[in-house]
Amino acid sequence: MKSQLLALIVLAASTSLAGAAGQKVDVVLNEGCMCCHEWISHMQAAGYEVNATELDYDAITARKKEVGIPDDAVSCHTAMVGGYAIEGHVPAALVDRLLAEKPDAVGLAAPGMPLGSPGMGADADAEPYDVLLIGKDGSTTVFASVEPDRG
Repeated sequence: MKSQLLALIVLAASTSLAGAAGQKVDVVLNEGCMCCHEWISHMQAAGYEVNATELDYDAITARKKEVGIPDDAVSCHTAMVGGYAIEGHVPAALVDRLLAEKPDAVGLAAPGMPLGSPGMGADADAEPYDVLLIGKDGSTTVFASVEPDRG
């Protein structure tokens, strides 16, 4: 399992900048949310051009519903890239994979705020988490399981 994840990360890292070049990410986040800004920095480091808009809770909640994020997949911020919704602290490598594979789906979600996900703390605090693929019918399936590198 670890070797498969490592292979995914190495492959994504080797193609990340090329795959992300020219990709624009529009993200809505809570006013003053520092973890969201850390995720934005993560995406920028991977080559994405990010436009961030800070909104109040009600406006963000409305945006989540508008783009098709089911209640059980909600996190703190919502982004759009390449026609897909990205909910929460999804790693850039998995966004790259989504854009390469182009599934017929709403997008990806990292529900809650998993420790160790991009923008959510130090690697020492990292916990395993799943990134979900959100179907157009609101269903979710595991797109990738992320294991912390204890290395």
